[in-house]
Amino acid sequence: MSKKARIGIIGVGQIGKQHLDTYQKIENAEIVAIADIDKAEADRVGALYGIPNVYYTAKELLQRDDIEAVDVCLHNNFHMPATVAALQAGKHVYCEKPMAGAYRDAETMLKTAKELKKKLAIQLATVYSKETKAAKSLIDQGMLGKLYHARSTGHRRRGRPFVDGYGKPAFVQKNNSGGGALYDMGVYHIANMLYLLDNPEVARVSGKTYQEIAMDEGRKKSSGYNVEELGLGFVRFKGDVTLDIIEAWAIHLDKFEGSTVVGTKGGVRLDPFGYFRCADHLDLNCTTDLGGLEWRLHTVEEVGDVYDSPQHHWVAALQGRVELLPVAEIALNTMLISEAIYMSNELGREVTADEVKAASKSKANVL
Repeated sequence: MSKKARIGIIGVGQIGKQHLDTYQKIENAEIVAIADIDKAEADRVGALYGIPNVYYTAKELLQRDDIEAVDVCLHNNFHMPATVAALQAGKHVYCEKPMAGAYRDAETMLKTAKELKKKLAIQLATVYSKETKAAKSLIDQGMLGKLYHARSTGHRRRGRPFVDGYGKPAFVQKNNSGGGALYDMGVYHIANMLYLLDNPEVARVSGKTYQEIAMDEGRKKSSGYNVEELGLGFVRFKGDVTLDIIEAWAIHLDKFEGSTVVGTKGGVRLDPFGYFRCADHLDLNCTTDLGGLEWRLHTVEEVGDVYDSPQHHWVAALQGRVELLPVAEIALNTMLISEAIYMSNELGREVTADEVKAASKSKANVL
């Protein structure tokens, strides 16, 4: 077994503490230090988790030469500055989703990582779910045939951050988050579909966003709410493959059907999981044993914990036990699609990938 991965965490707010909880379950990870500008909270979290080194700026943490990797748990528009600073300090980087607040910033992150030959991973939790593993297994075995369409869905009945009682105002402010439902939750579902489709190249996108459902006026005013609660999109990829998207923070519906991928020989739905195909005149709706798949991946394939969660995979990649999945490339493509939906909404027409890339502007805040 390789030595433990020594990691520092920048930002110990709501998300940072979730990451700390996950790392505590990974025996191959050692959290060496944390940094947060909130001194009282940094001290409290350091004591709570038994972390030996607590800093109040990212710069101080990055000066340590005994940390090989950094986990960035800041608001979206701080992702690029923190990631680039860490890469330039010689650290590998794991960053919360979405990759950044704008495509241009995400592109800078990936370009810098490649230039400096450092690993870059983005928190795409759905890629490691048992449902996604089952779908990927079927796809890799050719059980779906040629893939041609996917659907990305995400549903909250009424779950807008802060104004509906969860999270802090920064989640609903463009200057901090870059976007709303698409950037907060949509990234998980869109990225998952891109992973299953083998991350195809985007050609054109049409999209629309909405903020229509009433909210508490006091919270709306105090939060400066200016992002979408519903995002819709239709993506045309090169190679005659398509994707439709619906992502809701709030909507007057009880649920959506789970995300799907269809091909010439079969189709899969992720939630609830199902595999569908035809045998001559017989339509087959297949049930699956997802628990059995997980067990055999561990015991027969002997891959251990390397796909148990995004952080398990990240730590295993740092140790050299597994090649890092292309989650940064997938996250960048997800940023392109999300930004294209916003641009299409503003212009009232379909936009090309090249238009989005040319028009994208940095939304990065000073670290």
